[in-house]
Parts: sequence; C-alpha cells; structure tokens
Amino acid sequence: MTARTAAQATGRPAESAARAWLADPYAEALRAGRGPLFLRRGDGWLLPLEVERWCAEADAADATVLARCEGPVLDIGCGPGRLVAALARLGQPALGVDVTPEAVALTVRTGGSALCRSVFDPLPSEGRWGTVLLIDGNIGIGGDPGALLRRAAGLAAPGGTLLVEVAAVDVDERVEVHVEDGSGGRGEPFPWARLGARALRAEAADAGWSRAVAWNAAGRAFVQLRR
Repeated sequence: MTARTAAQATGRPAESAARAWLADPYAEALRAGRGPLFLRRGDGWLLPLEVERWCAEADAADATVLARCEGPVLDIGCGPGRLVAALARLGQPALGVDVTPEAVALTVRTGGSALCRSVFDPLPSEGRWGTVLLIDGNIGIGGDPGALLRRAAGLAAPGGTLLVEVAAVDVDERVEVHVEDGSGGRGEPFPWARLGARALRAEAADAGWSRAVAWNAAGRAFVQLRR
C-alpha cells in the first residue's frame, strides 16, 4: 500500500512506503490473521484496517467484484490473497502483487499466485491484463491516485477493466500515515490517499479511464472503469 513524488516508478519515498508495510505490526497482524490494526494520520485520526476480513475467504461483497473480472486478473496490493485464491478456484488466471513477503506467502498458501513486488516495479504481462484490481483501499498506494491510475492503464490490455474499491463517503485526501496496532507497535510514516467515487472519476478521466460504473455491496463501495 505512499507525497506525490512517491508515486513515481522509482524513488526513495516509494521505497520508504514499502518498508513501512514490510515492518511489524502489519506483518504480525497478517501472521496472526487478526487486528487490531490502524492507519493513523498526523492529527491523530484513525482508520481501522479490516485484517480479519482480508484473511478470511472472499465474502458476498467480494463476489460482486469477482463476477466483473475478465481474465487474466492482476490484483495490486493483494494482501493475504483471498481474491487471487478465489479466482484460482474459479479457474480464472490471476496474479497478486504485494510488497510484504508475509502477504505473498499467505496468498500462495491459500492456492493463489503472487509476487513480492511494488506495482511500480516491472511486472509480468504489462499491457495484457484483462482486469486490474485495486481493492481494500489500495487506490491509496503511492499517495498519488493519478499516478497509480496511469500505471494501472499501462498494465491493462486495450479495453481492459479496472475495479476499484473507494471510500463509501465523498472524500479526496492525500495524507501521511503510519500503521499501528493500538498497543504501541507502529511502522514508518508514509503518504497515502483516500478517494470516494466522485474523486475517483475525476482522476480516472485524466488517466485514460472511462465508462465508470459504481455499485455498493455490504456497506462497501466500488467503481468499474474501462481503458
């Protein structure tokens, strides 16, 4: 899951963000399969992270995402891999990408395929993915949604689909956060972003995505885009 310059393909801020997700307490929470785990903003605001849901099997809301996937599928920031594993069970070719070794190991353990790599690193089959996923708030990766959306456009095949989970409220923010566990454990600070559906549409249009279709499921909000 990072100031605007951090979202460039290579750069020290992006590397710092990757280190933040490598460090405890995030990796510890994945190993345990549960939280509590939070993103804390500089002003003290907390965003709870749904570790238990990430480590469980795909749920009913996830199923609405899976139904829109056109293979092959690239899951950016796949975490412990519930979507990659679900796609594999459906016979859909899928690859997860995550900067945390523990997340990649869990994805493989559950039957999926994954690489320990940043989305801004060279990736297999660039320009040929039928669907690119940015679920569980991963539109925040890099702290610059425009740069991330342009990167996703370079990964997707012509006419390909981008499925994005957005904030359920109308928000558009770029902030510095760190991961913490509520018991004193915390990771390094890094830039992050949160977007609602309206803000995503504005960023997506400038990045070459169109035909936005929004839907809600089980209190979560999603947008489908076409390249």
